[in-house]
Amino acid sequence: MSFDLVFTLLVVIAAGVAMAQDVLPPTGAILGSVVALLLAGVITPQQALSGFSNPAPATVAALYIVARAVEKTGALQPLIRNTLGGGRGSRLGLARLLAPVAGASAFLNNTPIVAMLAPQVSEWAHTTEKPPSWYLMPLSFAAVFGGTVTLIGTSTNIVVSGLLEDAGMEPLAMFELSPIGLPLALTGVGLLVLLSPVLLPDRRGARREFEEHSREFSFRMEVEADGALDGATVEEGGLRHLRSVFLAEIERDGEVLAPARPDTRLRGGDRLVFVGRADDVIDLQRLRGLKSSEHELALDFSQPSHTFFEAVVSATSPLAGRTLKEAGFRGRYQAVVLAIHRSGERIHAKLGGVRIRHGDTLVLLTDGDFAERWRDRPDFLLVSHLGGSPPPSTKLAIYAVGVMLAMVIAASTGLMPMLNAALFAAILMVAGKALTPTDARTAVDLEVILLIAAAFGLGAGIRSSGIADLLATGIVAVSASMGPIATLLGVALVTMVLTELITNNAAAVLVFPIAISTAAAAGLDPRPFALTVAIAASASFLSPVGYQTNTMVYGPGGYRFLDYLRLGLPMSLLVLASIGVLLPMVWSL
Repeated sequence: MSFDLVFTLLVVIAAGVAMAQDVLPPTGAILGSVVALLLAGVITPQQALSGFSNPAPATVAALYIVARAVEKTGALQPLIRNTLGGGRGSRLGLARLLAPVAGASAFLNNTPIVAMLAPQVSEWAHTTEKPPSWYLMPLSFAAVFGGTVTLIGTSTNIVVSGLLEDAGMEPLAMFELSPIGLPLALTGVGLLVLLSPVLLPDRRGARREFEEHSREFSFRMEVEADGALDGATVEEGGLRHLRSVFLAEIERDGEVLAPARPDTRLRGGDRLVFVGRADDVIDLQRLRGLKSSEHELALDFSQPSHTFFEAVVSATSPLAGRTLKEAGFRGRYQAVVLAIHRSGERIHAKLGGVRIRHGDTLVLLTDGDFAERWRDRPDFLLVSHLGGSPPPSTKLAIYAVGVMLAMVIAASTGLMPMLNAALFAAILMVAGKALTPTDARTAVDLEVILLIAAAFGLGAGIRSSGIADLLATGIVAVSASMGPIATLLGVALVTMVLTELITNNAAAVLVFPIAISTAAAAGLDPRPFALTVAIAASASFLSPVGYQTNTMVYGPGGYRFLDYLRLGLPMSLLVLASIGVLLPMVWSL
């Protein structure tokens, strides 16, 4: 084996392990791999930068802006109003929710749809005393199914289209995936409605568990008049570095000061709300100048002076791998963490010393502008107001939907290339004031755009080093006796495994050159293999970390890791069956 092949193989394995183990975010791992291949002479500078001249990254960026405008103008609110609350049975309620979600996901990015609906579904489940775990994972899965229907349903489809163009073939047409994606989405939604109430257990979400058990770790003390703490600041009174509890807020003369700042000066009669383990309240009893409150109460979601949020930590968040204390959480975010929810359980420990992980759900006490400040930042995948109502639909909603539909028509009829249609639609959204320029800038997930652009360089390395041909030979050798459909399914299976370990876009770029080489080695048409990669890379159902929307509902649904296997395995088998049966019927292998 040549040096290029061995070196590239080691780089790809190292990048995959780094992403799977959360050592590096996907963007860092892919960029680092491209730089390593460039420095080693495996790829040329033109190959390393080829993704930045490909239409795919710019198209995805423009579609982020379009989706954000549709969301911000409230165009999704009719979807919310017409789906939630319908049907007395869990299956009827699921059907009313999942069918329109899959339909909307065919034309909008999955992430804003789930981000918009997940808090409302949680709130509806809470008020109707139904477990959110019955609805949130199916919500994510329905969005995934809907993304397989059209070119713009998910960024992965656009990436594969760009890779086809880069390889000298025609890019994907708007509805080229529909003959497979539409039956797959319809069957998938039907299976979700049928199986979810059976396979998904009743889990406590982060909000429900916090409310039910807040008395265990939320309690009040009162500052004694003329006592040791009367007139002292929070810092001077030693209330910032207690062993196992911390000060969340201060109640004074009917007003609430939250979060409590270290320079806030205490007064006699102030009622201090502490958060921590109830059995460690002795820490407070030993402090001079404090006495137990006569009417000790837990924090109450119904009080208008409190503003509570759920925030799901993203893989690229500066919080991941650090404790709240190390991250300076209160100072950075102006919020207090009241609970941490992980793998279906609330963490019972001093929260400041807990090392935060990707997918953790934080229950926060903060001001009402928290979501606006952090919703489009990489720190959190999802920020939802607890007990809040959805924003009303605005007059610009019709305009935003009209622009989106015009984009779809222009791209699908050939009036404009997909890139031109998406960029024109994004400009119209800003020009029509559906979004401000700042909104448009923050709507674009630069991590995803950089990942897509850099991944083209890594794909070039896989092709030029000979790895693609080597793996293709192996796949063909294993499946040759079973026919071309088995070869196709072999590519699909490899893609689906990789997408659970790394990201869907990274999996698509890694497998695409292997798929094309496999088709060439078997003497088959390469296009069905490219379509297989697009569909299989989006089919992330087996873990909460394989796809962004799965992670977004992980904590709010109170799920455990194995819950995804319970419902996700039938969905994955359905995808494989659809590829094996439908694709050869539409495209001759």
